[in-house]
Amino acid sequence: MYSMLLAHLGAALIGPFLVRVMGRSAFFLLALVPAASAAWLATIDPRGLAENPLEVSVPWIPAFDIHLSFRLDPLSWVLAMIATSIGAIVLLYCARYFKDTEPGLGRFAGVLTAFAGAMIGLVLADDVMVLYTFWELTTVFSYLLIGHYQDKQSSRRAAMNALISTTAGGLAMLVGLLMIGARAGSLNLSDILASSMWADAGPYLVVAVLLILAGAMSKSALIPTHFWLPGAMAAPTPVSAYLHAAAMVKGGVYLILRFGPALTHMEALSMVIAGFGAATMILGGWRALRQTDIKLLLAYGTVSQLGFLSAVAGLATHDALLAALSMLIAHAVFKAPLFMVVGIIDKKFGTRDLRVLSGVGKVAPMVAVIGIVSAASMAAVPPLFGFVAKEALFTALWNGEPWHRLLLIALVAGSILTVAYSWRFAHGSFGTAPGAPPVERPSIPVLFWLPPAAVALFSVVLVVLASPLEKILRGFSSVLPETGEEVHLAVVPHLGVPLLASVVALGVGALLCVFAKPFARFQKKVSPQTWANDEVLDRIDAERGFRRVMRAVDSVSIAVTPLFQRGSLPYTLGTMLLVLILLVTPIAVSQSSVPDNLVLFHHPVELIILPVAALAALGAARSRRRLRAVFLISVTGYAVAILFLAAGAPDVATTQVLVETAMTVVLVLVLRRLPTHFSRRPLRIGAWGRWAIAIATAVVLCGAALYAADARYLEPLGPGLIETAYTIGGGHNVVNVALVDARVWDTMGEISVLLVVATGVASLIFVTRREQTISRVRDLDSRTSIWRRRNDSALPQNALDFDARPDDVSGGNRWRTWLSAGLTLAPERRMVILEVVTRIAFPLMMMFSLYLLMAGHNLPGGGFAGGLVAGLALAMRYLAGGRYELSEAAPVQAGFVLGTGMAIAVAAGVLPVLMGGNVFSTATPVVEVPLLGELHFPSALIFDVGVYLVVVGVILDFLRTLGSQIDQQQEVESDAG
Repeated sequence: MYSMLLAHLGAALIGPFLVRVMGRSAFFLLALVPAASAAWLATIDPRGLAENPLEVSVPWIPAFDIHLSFRLDPLSWVLAMIATSIGAIVLLYCARYFKDTEPGLGRFAGVLTAFAGAMIGLVLADDVMVLYTFWELTTVFSYLLIGHYQDKQSSRRAAMNALISTTAGGLAMLVGLLMIGARAGSLNLSDILASSMWADAGPYLVVAVLLILAGAMSKSALIPTHFWLPGAMAAPTPVSAYLHAAAMVKGGVYLILRFGPALTHMEALSMVIAGFGAATMILGGWRALRQTDIKLLLAYGTVSQLGFLSAVAGLATHDALLAALSMLIAHAVFKAPLFMVVGIIDKKFGTRDLRVLSGVGKVAPMVAVIGIVSAASMAAVPPLFGFVAKEALFTALWNGEPWHRLLLIALVAGSILTVAYSWRFAHGSFGTAPGAPPVERPSIPVLFWLPPAAVALFSVVLVVLASPLEKILRGFSSVLPETGEEVHLAVVPHLGVPLLASVVALGVGALLCVFAKPFARFQKKVSPQTWANDEVLDRIDAERGFRRVMRAVDSVSIAVTPLFQRGSLPYTLGTMLLVLILLVTPIAVSQSSVPDNLVLFHHPVELIILPVAALAALGAARSRRRLRAVFLISVTGYAVAILFLAAGAPDVATTQVLVETAMTVVLVLVLRRLPTHFSRRPLRIGAWGRWAIAIATAVVLCGAALYAADARYLEPLGPGLIETAYTIGGGHNVVNVALVDARVWDTMGEISVLLVVATGVASLIFVTRREQTISRVRDLDSRTSIWRRRNDSALPQNALDFDARPDDVSGGNRWRTWLSAGLTLAPERRMVILEVVTRIAFPLMMMFSLYLLMAGHNLPGGGFAGGLVAGLALAMRYLAGGRYELSEAAPVQAGFVLGTGMAIAVAAGVLPVLMGGNVFSTATPVVEVPLLGELHFPSALIFDVGVYLVVVGVILDFLRTLGSQIDQQQEVESDAG
């Protein structure tokens, strides 16, 4: 089962590349993946799965008892066969539906393949969290597929409607799943449904199941969320044929069927589902008869059929479950080819309007046969499988509880409408339209009509296979109690009320077809669109109601957001801190005053450093000048580093010093574009309020730290890491070994955040796009300089007559510099002492950074500290020589360095897997080197190299964006002035 899911994931990832190389023919290769999955499922006898289901499970999040658990039983086998077999056929259909020039075809191929995998995962999942994950994946992929035509507002709106409606239901479902998981003591769906708690289902379980059913009903487009499915027809037709006929919308019905053992003990909930299902069936059929777009007609027909399926699935009896499963299969094999036929008509005749389609059946007989057979099965015309399944369904209702017979009447009324709109589709698509000219004969490739023909054939074949299919379906339905006489999938029906119900549905439906025009006039007359005003329509129309709710949400957000988001950083920060104070203070007041074991200080240096830090913090808060505030903040940071050092944490102290220095440099670069002074606050009350919040926050945080330290009840982990750091991680530096080995995933997440931050900073500075080339000194003009003042006459001419290029380009002159690009600075901007210091310090700092990188596994240092030192060395080069000097020091794009570092870090995790180990497994090979002796090379050093490069790339990106780019902006402004 894992192989199926991984195969779909791999196919989805390479799908866009295949389309780029092969065009639409790539769908033939992609179809092999679901086809192979269907073939594997076909090798399994589903009858044996009832007693011995296939189960696989591996830990996912053990701390929360969440496992990647999958279970194959008869129900999941049926749904997986539908998802894989029809998925493969729809992918084959795509190969001729689309053209090679279709925009976004590669993305579509990948997403559709991924959706097929997500649907398989949904029906196989046994862990409720895994079920919810795949549930939401189908929602997200459906959103992307419905919105395929991004330039069309209708597609974007339909995608958003589907996303919001199904996601809201999915969140409700998640709460319900967690509730029943907590009550059952397990997150495995099989254990939950087998629990004895259902025998005494109280209000708690009723509420939980109601929430779960809310998710199922939104997924299967039952009232009141039925409106999203017809709107989803804005998607390409293959999406409709798969997601909205055979796969995604079946997810809700599947969930209702899966919870059948629970619904057995909750008859009231069965009535609720039956009521919503019957109402949806009638409403969908009624609306289908008013459509002139044959695709929209089928969409409302799908809404109707989903209501039909849900109503019967919710009965939760042995016979009803068998009938619902058979009808679910019938719906898949007649509705998918109907949508594919619509796609053929749309592509070859250029319209889906049944008022202008005239004579399609004559010029495209094979397409007409496929469509008519499928529509006849949808109408339950004997002897097609649609009739066999519906007859079993009517029999189950007649043999059930007394209220089931009331439901039978409602479903017969819905079936009458089904017959009518099936005829409307068949006649409108393939008959003659009054007053419309005959369509021209098109060329329809065999591979275009063969996929729908293959699916439609099952409406005939399954009739022959009804008996073995019944045995398969009983494997799951046997878990529910039997009621009355046993229902069979009978090809030749027995005389009785169920057969009479079928005859009534067909007969009255045929009368509606004969009197279609009078009935259409009647529909128009009673339709709310005819007699109701906008206010009434807003109250009774589901889609209008949904939009009204969305507008109300927007209005509330517009009213509330300005109260908390005023675009003022002090106001936002103050609000956050005030909430923190209000939440913590009541709890703190109820605690004892001071912990009994409070130690005022551990080292005498604290008595000196803490007052210095406090005075610096107060000075920063009172400072009117921004630069002074930055330097005072830096003093507090260095004071903290000294405290770390006094506490015996040289690694942390080193990192603190380097980070503080790097942040100071970055802040100084930013300050160039900000006013020299902070804005003056005219109101004293505002200043007092800020001071109050600041002092209260300090008291709350210090108090929380004291009580958190006093609340320790376990032994610290630190001492236990000392030995394991060497025996497992191969290093004496516990901090570094923890970062690159024991807690490597944390570090991986941190460097990923650094990558995102660098990208975000660059996007704020670069208005158009990132710099694509690195400007080197050898490529500059001979008169190039930066920061030259406009009035050059105040300087001697010989001071201005110089060539910035190196000697091998310029031919040499009397000027010499300590830095590679020193001459690009105007003479009045140069600081010779800084250049000399930089010339001497830069190579030493780079060597020191490499030392920290290499020694970090056993001594203070590591990739993070080494990267910071290297970044500070580059910052020194920039500050001394300007942006061209930075290009000479690092003639490479920051993005390349960042990407290389991240790639190396990922490789450090993947390589052990390729060598038979686990992700990020550590090995410490020992190499004997002459004179040096034994050298240990821990594999974690590879990951540390990646961290080193990411940090260097981040600082280089900051220097390029906040330094070089701002330099250029200021120079342009200076020249313009």
